[in-house]
Amino acid sequence: MTLGLIGTKLGMTRQFLESGQSVPVTVIRVEKGRVLDIITKDTRGYSAVKVGFFKIKNSKLTKQMKGYFAKKKTEPKKILKEFRVEKVDELKEGNEFGLEIFKDKKFVDIRSKTQGKGFAGVMKRWNFSGLRASHGVSVSHRSHGSTGQRQDPGKVFKGKKMAGHMGDKYRTMLNLEIIKSDEKNSLIYLRGSVPGSKNSTIFLRESVKDVKRKTVLEKYNDKLKKAEATKGKKK
Repeated sequence: MTLGLIGTKLGMTRQFLESGQSVPVTVIRVEKGRVLDIITKDTRGYSAVKVGFFKIKNSKLTKQMKGYFAKKKTEPKKILKEFRVEKVDELKEGNEFGLEIFKDKKFVDIRSKTQGKGFAGVMKRWNFSGLRASHGVSVSHRSHGSTGQRQDPGKVFKGKKMAGHMGDKYRTMLNLEIIKSDEKNSLIYLRGSVPGSKNSTIFLRESVKDVKRKTVLEKYNDKLKKAEATKGKKK
């Protein structure tokens, strides 16, 4: 695992590339992280870095956290996140980092909480087709039908798809393409949609998988090269 960042979802827009393509993007304002603690293998058996994100008033802290930040001699942070890093020697307490850690990266993984939909029925929550619209079905058209079994086993199995709370759960999306990175304004533009409503917290990290997929620009450049090659053959 490598270093990651935390940001705030600002919303969606479109980005016009040099090729003229219109790409839907999600804009995330990334917060700079401050290194608060360095964990070594000698102390806990693994090497990691504890990083703080987002400012918070001192009055909103508990006594324990007030003491922690006073000991570290740094301003209070709202979210503390631990990242396992192999090389700890390069980092020191008090160091800050931002979008520059994704400078040469094409893809990132994100984790965020989906929009809460409240109590939802099975048709909305699990895409059930519902019961028949005629022939004796009465006041139960959108119900889930049979729930369990007979006397044996005499219970409803855990995980049965039923009506209930929909959304408001953490979801991870892998290999989202970075369309644009604005270090000056701490903005990153990711292709496509990202789970969560506006102003929700987004966790970003370097892509875990080895992505061999080409980016939008790379695909466009390949098309240009093929077009030039075919023109040369025709001549």
